[in-house]
Amino acid sequence: MNPTSGVLAEAWSLYKNHWQRFVILALAVYVVVGLITAVLISSAEVWGALLATVVSLVGVFLLQGAFVHAVLDVRDGRVDMTVGETLAKARPYLGSIAGASLLAGLGIAVGLILLLVPGFYLLTIWVLIVPVIVLENKGAIDSFARSREIVTGNGWNVFGLIVLTFLIQIAVGVVIGLLAVSLPETSGRFVADLLSGAIAAPFVAITWVVLYFRLVNQPSGGPTGA
Repeated sequence: MNPTSGVLAEAWSLYKNHWQRFVILALAVYVVVGLITAVLISSAEVWGALLATVVSLVGVFLLQGAFVHAVLDVRDGRVDMTVGETLAKARPYLGSIAGASLLAGLGIAVGLILLLVPGFYLLTIWVLIVPVIVLENKGAIDSFARSREIVTGNGWNVFGLIVLTFLIQIAVGVVIGLLAVSLPETSGRFVADLLSGAIAAPFVAITWVVLYFRLVNQPSGGPTGA
């Protein structure tokens, strides 16, 4: 049976039932991400777009760090931790998450911009680095190999899931961008990035965390420990 089957449905159920909690968590990250990407894109065309892509990917990974315990908390149908407690759970891992997400963001962004295929490949095998760091207590460097190990054997299914989540995020961004078209260009872009990040990025992060739980629960994919 395909272990990725039903991941989107579970992620949507969690998002729908606890969207206020997830949006608040996302806003804490995307206020900063939105400001940085707006400045980068307006200040330099090519390099600004590259750096903005890196910052956006890092933002998704950092958000995923907070969402690992948020998803773990609500999967049983109850909310046991406050937003502050959820963020506190992720705090000890921020250094490793930041280092790993920066390396992954640079590698994936360069791969996407130069040749596309290498970028998608790296994103597929590295998509689980954050849950690995938080739940298996792996270091930044070790998380890459462990993420690839978990994904191995399900690469195409994982890739398809990633593409679907990004298409959903893009669609939300387009709709919000159209609604913000009457605003001045710089402020409109910031508002659009902030709202699309706060609304859509949580769903992406939740999906990737649920994906981790699905894959490690396979007979051959369980955690190896710290």
